[in-house]
Amino acid sequence: MNTAQGLSPEKAAMLTRRVTMLSVAMASVLVSIKIVAWLSSGSVAMLASTADSGLDLVASLATFYAVRFAMAPPDAEHRYGHGKAEAFASLVQAGLVFASAALVGREAIVDLMHPHALRQEGWAMAVMAVSIVLTAGLLTAQARVLRQTASVAVSGDRMHYALDLASNVVALIGIGLSAWLGLNWLDALAALLIAALLLWGAVGVFREASGQLMDHELPDEARNRIIELLIQDPRLTDVHQLRTRASGPFVHMQMHVDLDPHLTLEAAHEVIVAAEKRVLEAFPQADIIIHADPRGRAEPHGGAFAEIHPQQSKAAAS
Repeated sequence: MNTAQGLSPEKAAMLTRRVTMLSVAMASVLVSIKIVAWLSSGSVAMLASTADSGLDLVASLATFYAVRFAMAPPDAEHRYGHGKAEAFASLVQAGLVFASAALVGREAIVDLMHPHALRQEGWAMAVMAVSIVLTAGLLTAQARVLRQTASVAVSGDRMHYALDLASNVVALIGIGLSAWLGLNWLDALAALLIAALLLWGAVGVFREASGQLMDHELPDEARNRIIELLIQDPRLTDVHQLRTRASGPFVHMQMHVDLDPHLTLEAAHEVIVAAEKRVLEAFPQADIIIHADPRGRAEPHGGAFAEIHPQQSKAAAS
């Protein structure tokens, strides 16, 4: 799970909006030209690629709206914001990829059993070549955005189009070999391989989206960075009960820290605010809650996720 660092929420929102708009535009173009190529050639591999691009368009539209909704500020009903809309969009993408794989696989098996000659192979191959170039350009743009943001929706969309690129290459090879060697079943075999690629990709998209929906912790690298930033002030020690989770473009984190019990409330507040500012410099899209404990005098906290102290662990074990 990636986490964006050093990028303002406004800049991240602008980048994700632009790349999702590009995704919708490209998917629309690909669907249009592939439908014409499929009708002209009768290629089942082309049908597979057309179906995949059609679901790409639906998924891109879902991502287009999800990233905009995810950036909406918190309201009275959603105090943690709307960031998980991106993860829901990724689940929609995974479901659509599964559906696409099922459709493609069915058509491929039927055509393997009853192969038929292709028509207008040159036109179909030209369309696949154009699709490869356009998809590669979109993937490059998405990779550039993902290096600066942590959008799980864009990440899922990119995975979808990476598989689309692979399916385009496979379809091009299948159509080309079928036309060159006169072995019509090669076209169906290419479609079956595309179906397998789609299934594999759907699992990856589902795993990433479900990790965010289940509040999976940030990577150890990010958690260690948070702790390093907090303890730069020697008055703040023993960061514990650190809990983190991603929610679309945002990161929520909460932790307990130890402070000198003789500090005044005002001084303790200044230490905490300064620590928050250090973390926000590295994670500008973070929502941070820091609870201060008096060093050496803190009583264990209760609650559903209460901290377990070493003494309690030993007592429970005995």
